Amino acid sequence: MAEKPLLPPFVGHPLSEAGRGGAGSGQLVGDLVVAVGLRAVAGPGRVLEVQGLYARSIGGALGTTVACVLIDPHTGHLTYSSAGHLPPVLAHPGGSIDLLDQATDPPLGARPYHVPRPQASRPYTPGDTLILYTDGLVERRGEDIENGLAHLTDALAADARRLDQPQLADTLLDRLGVSAGGRDDVCLLITRLGPATRPGHQPFPPRQWHPAVPCRTGPHHRN
Repeated sequence: MAEKPLLPPFVGHPLSEAGRGGAGSGQLVGDLVVAVGLRAVAGPGRVLEVQGLYARSIGGALGTTVACVLIDPHTGHLTYSSAGHLPPVLAHPGGSIDLLDQATDPPLGARPYHVPRPQASRPYTPGDTLILYTDGLVERRGEDIENGLAHLTDALAADARRLDQPQLADTLLDRLGVSAGGRDDVCLLITRLGPATRPGHQPFPPRQWHPAVPCRTGPHHRN
């Protein structure tokens, strides 16, 4: 089936995390992301609808969480949707932090019937930093997840405006105690947002669309 290509001005950032499905989880997440390909121009809510339908045909995919953010650098807006995933974070140069938590829904396949997924939009300013992450970054056994989120947002408020993406990634991993890995997979995606661009201009040069930190699986493995 032909898919509408994802081209400037839109840049999509999906981040998926499989349910506690065992050794095949990494490939499962890859299958789900590839399934929608570059369909993000239809909107993150629609992306998650397609993923939810596709998840029903893959063993172990039900319960997968996904966060998807679409960046439009022509209008300076982010549009996002979440299927049971922890909220993306928008860190501002002045040190304030916003959680993108106004379009949350259950994980993929959690409902027995199809329901349109919500999505929300908000403006961003040049120099803002967008962070997506898996729960291995902030979740600790025996500790409220809100504590982990507070540690993350505190670290971003202190460091996001003064560090570039690789430095910020290493600092976050260190501050949250997972620089050598954790009990759960840790994946971190960081994007520094630039000024609005004119129509026809490619705002994110090739190889800079997804400035990401490699996923780290387990305490001794680093991809």
